[in-house]
Formats: sequence, C-alpha cells, structure tokens
Amino acid sequence: MTNSAERPRLLLSAFLMNTSSHILGGQWRHPEAQQHRFHELSLWTDLARQLEDAKFDAMFFADVVGLYGDHEGGWASMVRKGMQIPAHDPLVLCSALAASTRDIGLAMTSSVIQSDPFQLARQLSTLDHLTDGRVAWNIVTSVLENSHRNFGADGLTAHDDRYDWADEYVEAAYKLWEGSWADDAVLADKERGIYADPAKVSKIHHRGARYSIEGPHLATPSPQRTPFLFQAGSSVRGRSFAAAHAEATFLFAPHTEYVRKQAASIRALEAESGRAPGDVKIFAGLSFVVGSTEAEVKRKEAEYDEYLDLHAIIAHIGGGIGVDLGGLPLDTPLGELSTEGARGVLEAAIASVPGGKPTVGDLARYRAKAQQIAGTPEQIVDELERWQDAGIDGVNVMNQILPGSYADFIDGVLPELRKRGLAQAEYRPGTLREKVFGRGPRLESTHPAARFRGAFEAHSAAATERVPAHDGGQSPLP
Repeated sequence: MTNSAERPRLLLSAFLMNTSSHILGGQWRHPEAQQHRFHELSLWTDLARQLEDAKFDAMFFADVVGLYGDHEGGWASMVRKGMQIPAHDPLVLCSALAASTRDIGLAMTSSVIQSDPFQLARQLSTLDHLTDGRVAWNIVTSVLENSHRNFGADGLTAHDDRYDWADEYVEAAYKLWEGSWADDAVLADKERGIYADPAKVSKIHHRGARYSIEGPHLATPSPQRTPFLFQAGSSVRGRSFAAAHAEATFLFAPHTEYVRKQAASIRALEAESGRAPGDVKIFAGLSFVVGSTEAEVKRKEAEYDEYLDLHAIIAHIGGGIGVDLGGLPLDTPLGELSTEGARGVLEAAIASVPGGKPTVGDLARYRAKAQQIAGTPEQIVDELERWQDAGIDGVNVMNQILPGSYADFIDGVLPELRKRGLAQAEYRPGTLREKVFGRGPRLESTHPAARFRGAFEAHSAAATERVPAHDGGQSPLP
C-alpha cells in the first residue's frame, strides 16, 4: 500500500438527484431524511453551502427523462415507491445554485436524446459564464425505453447505436463550443459601435446522420469553452467513449478488483485515443456509514437497514437493464438475462458475487451493500486507500439521507482524509477544470474537441465583410 504522504488527494463529489428516492430506495422514509423536500430550493442551497465549506469538488446531479420500465407487471409500483419519479430538471436547479456558490463544481446529467446539441451547448455555455467556469456535463445515452418513447422513438435504440449517436452529438457540440468564436471576437467597442468582429465568428455547418446545424453558436466563449466532461458508461463501448471524450468517468464498482480491471482498461484505451495517463479521472460511487465506535457503526447500519426497500432497489436496477425483475423468484440467476439496456450494470452485478453466478436477490444486496463502507473514520480512510490503490481518483459520495449522510462524512471522515493529505483544505483558483487538473481552463490539445479550434479562420463567411464605422462610413475591422 502506498504511503499516505505519497498519495494524491482524492477528488470528492456529492452524488445527488433532484428527486426523493435516488439509489438507496426507501431511505426517504427515515425520520431524519429530508430528501422528500427535493422540490424546495432551500434544501439544495443549504446543502451546497455545506459541501462548499467542506471543499467538495462538485455536486454531481444524476437524471432520468423517463420511467424505470415496469416492475411487478406495470409502472404503478415505480410511482408508489417514488423510484426516481417525480424527478425535476437538474439544469434548472444548478442555475439556481450558481447564485448560492462560488467555487464548487456543478455537474448535471443531460442525455443525447432529450435536447438538440445546439440547445444544450447554448444552455451550458450560458451557465458556464454565470458560474465563472464551474459547469460539468455528464454525457449519457439513456438506458430507459420509456425515456426514448418520451422523445419520439418507438423503443430503446440499440446499445452500440446509442454511442454512435453520442459520437455525433458531442462532435456537433464541440464545433459550437470550440470552433465558432475566436477568443478575441468580442470587441464591445462603444466608440465605433462594434460589438463583435464577424471575421472571427463562424457558422459550423454541421451535417451528420442525426443533426443538421448551421450555427453560429449564439453564446460567446465561456471560461471553459467546453464544460468539464463526465461520462458514466461501463460497457466496452462506454469505456471506449469515456477514454476518448471524458475528463472523468463514474463507475458503479462492486469491489476493488472490479475497479482495478476497469481502470486498467480505461488507461489502455486512454493511450490508444492519444491522451495522457490521468486525463480521465476515475470516480467510484460509494456510500458510507460513519461512527466514532464500532458499536455506533452497527447501530447506524441497522437503522438504515430498517428503512431500506430491497424491492425498490430491484425495481431500480431491473428498469436500468430493461427487465421486470419484480415477477422473478429471488433465486433467478442473472446470467440467464439478456438486455439492450445498461450492459455494464448487468456485467458489474454478475462480477460482484463470489462464484460468478449471482441471483436476483444477490443483485439487490450488491447494490445496497457492496458499495457501502462502514466503520470509524480511520477504518473508512484505510479502505479508501485500498480503493485508491485499485485505481480510483475520486469518490462520488452517495447518500442514505439528505443532508445527514454528508454531515456525517464531513464531520467524521473528512478530518481523517485531511490528516493523511487525501482531501483539499482550500480550492485552487479558477475554473472547475483548473481546480481538478491544476492546468489551464480549456481542454487539453489531445482531446478530440481540440481539432475544431480555429475553425472560424477557415470557415467564417464574414472574413472579408466591412461594417459601418461610427461616422457612417466604411471602415475595416482591425
């Protein structure tokens, strides 16, 4: 195990969703839980200040744009359990949180199916301006059939086809963010009445299988231009996409050996994509039960178990992999299931149980417990060092209850992390990208978006235009 003094710090994000029941189903019923108030802005602004005071790197908002399929023969049980329905828009929430924070990153999920890249690019550029460069986009392709039906499709697009879709989507967005405006296009010259130089603004003229976008981008270059990029796919195709495009990838990791294999794969693919080691930060989703003594830890575990709804967890994962698990015996082997949904989740579940032949019942226990670390602060940080040795760069901290799970982590675990040099005590200045990587605010030159930089020089139709000067005559732009 690496000596603590030689370790890099762990990146920390809070894994959240603008809903009452996110990952650990049923915990909204806990007497101290406040996530049932998710529609109240004060819940989120108070939490944002708490996390920012603790110097968390980001608030990471998951999202869905449809129901988690059927469970127990229909979708009524999803509504009854509150399984990510109702779910409110994270982009709107992050816009509100921008005014309540100064340093913490605001990461939001938006699927390629729900918004045209022209629209999303404009929204994220606007928010990146308003936050001084603290915005991140979690790129997803949507595994839920109902989501696709909500946006005009007849059913779920095939797994690999969704990533082909994502490839074009991000390319179009990169052209808007990186290739439409020069850094010095805006003059805001009141004397001559010239706001921007048209010779330094370009239409993108994107033509692809799904999108036709003329441009130009309607937003000026924001502090990061392209927002910080997250991606959460764990299938083979998902890992390839992450290695090429993401700056951080998020794993639902059942144990450290799974992390080790996934991390090795991502690093190899990262190199194949021409990127440097560490250009993709690897986050694991973990929950924590923190106590000052082992007796307190056991008491808290028992308390959380009392409110945990295993059937809600089965419904959640079944929806994600496209199978109604509600009508199956708990001893049904997962290896008998086939899906076009979240293949990586299913593969992770199968890999998580010793012996390699998990059942539906094992799946619920895996989701509830395999990603949970329970112990005293010292025991928890010892375990986090093991995860770090397996290849993670950061933790997406999952919650049982809001805001109590984060209060426990901040008050209990964070001091021990800082004692070992594994958590920051202050923010670096600058954008989210600068804070995470300690380098400039823009994407590195090896990222695929970089090839669209300077496109305005070749494509600007306005390059030779002349505009009226302040005195009504014709004067070329500088």
